[in-house]
Amino acid sequence: MNRNFLLGILLAAGIAGPAMASAPLPLQHHGGVWQSGHVQGIAVDQQAGYIYYSFTNLLAKFDLQGNLVGTLTGWNGHLGDLDFNPADGKVYGSLEYKKDQAFYIAMIDVDRIDRVGIEATDSEILRTIYLPEVVKDYTADINGDGRFDGDDGKYRGNETASPDHRYGCSGIDGVAFGPRFGHADGPQLLTVAYGIYGNTARTDNDHQVLLQYDVSDWQEKAQPLLESAPHHSGPTQVQGKYFVRTGNTSYGVQNLTYDAAQQRWYLGVYQGRKPTFPNYLLFAVDAAARPTPGDLIGVPGNTSGRWEQGQLLPLADAGLKDPVTGIRGWMQKADVGLQAVGDGLFYLASNFKQDGKQGAELHLMRWTGDPERPFVAAEPQR
Repeated sequence: MNRNFLLGILLAAGIAGPAMASAPLPLQHHGGVWQSGHVQGIAVDQQAGYIYYSFTNLLAKFDLQGNLVGTLTGWNGHLGDLDFNPADGKVYGSLEYKKDQAFYIAMIDVDRIDRVGIEATDSEILRTIYLPEVVKDYTADINGDGRFDGDDGKYRGNETASPDHRYGCSGIDGVAFGPRFGHADGPQLLTVAYGIYGNTARTDNDHQVLLQYDVSDWQEKAQPLLESAPHHSGPTQVQGKYFVRTGNTSYGVQNLTYDAAQQRWYLGVYQGRKPTFPNYLLFAVDAAARPTPGDLIGVPGNTSGRWEQGQLLPLADAGLKDPVTGIRGWMQKADVGLQAVGDGLFYLASNFKQDGKQGAELHLMRWTGDPERPFVAAEPQR
C-alpha cells in the first residue's frame, strides 16, 4: 500500500499524531559531489523527510539531516527538473533523448531507492511516459525544406542555429504539480515546460510553452526505460497548452514550481540574450490568471500577415517591470533548483565544481516580494 495513502487513512482515523508530522526543514542541505552532469533540479518530500537531486545522469536521495540514502544511475539521457507527487509517492522528472527524438516524463518509485548504485535498467524503479506533443514541436520542419534539421546533418553540434523546431523547442526541462491554469485549487495536474533554443536571430521563440497533463492513468501507460528501443507509450492529448511571453531564454524554463501559499507559479530560466527584452532570470504566473486566446507575437500563422493563435497566460503583476515591453520578473538565479515548500519558504539550489566533479547546495529562503531582492535567508524553524 502506498505510504501516502496509508498516512491519509491514519490521519482520518485519528491514529497518526504529532510524531508523524513533517520534520523541520534544514536551513542548508548538501547534495554531495558527483562524477556527473550539473544539478538540474530538486524534489522535496516533507512528510517522509527526503530531498532528491537530479544530476543529469544520476538521482541522489538524502534525508533531511543530510545523510545519503541511495542513488539511481544507468541512463544516457538528460534527467532535468524534478517534482514530488504526494498522490502516489513518486518523483517525476523530465528525461530527454534528443537524438532518438524521444521525450519522456520519468516516474521514479523513490521508496525503493535504499542504497547507493542502483541501476535504473536493472529494475522498474524508473519508468517512462512518452510525450508526443513535445516530439511534434521538436521535430517540426519550420522552414519547409522537406527535412528536419536537428542533432544530425548540417546543424550537428550547433542545433541552436537550426531553422526548425516549432517555437524553438529544444525538448523539456521544468516540471511541477499544481492546479489547472486559471484555477487556484482543484485536481493537481503535471505542468511540463519546454526547453527553448536561445537563437537570437528568430522571432518565434519568445514565449515559454507550458503543457498540462492529468497523470491519474499514467501507471498503465508507463514503460520501463529501454534505451536501445525507445517506446512511444504516452498520452495522446494534453489537458492544456499555454504560452507566456517572456522574451527568448536559453533553454526555456529550467526549473518550475507551484507555491500554494501565494497561489503562484514560478519559472526559473537561464538568462536570454536578445537586447530587446529585459532578460530576467525568474518569472511568475498567478494561478487564478485566466488563459485567453491571442496572438503569439513572432510566430507566423497560416494566414499571411497574421500571427499564430494560442492560449496566453499573463505574467504576474509583481517584480521589476521593463518600461519598453512591460515584461515583469526578477534578476534572481533559480535555474538549477527551485522548490516551494510552504509558508512562503523555498529551497534554492546553487551548483559548484570540486575536483572535476559536480556538487549542489540548497539554501532555505523566505519570499519577500521585493523587486530587487525577492528572497532572504530563512530563520530557523521552531
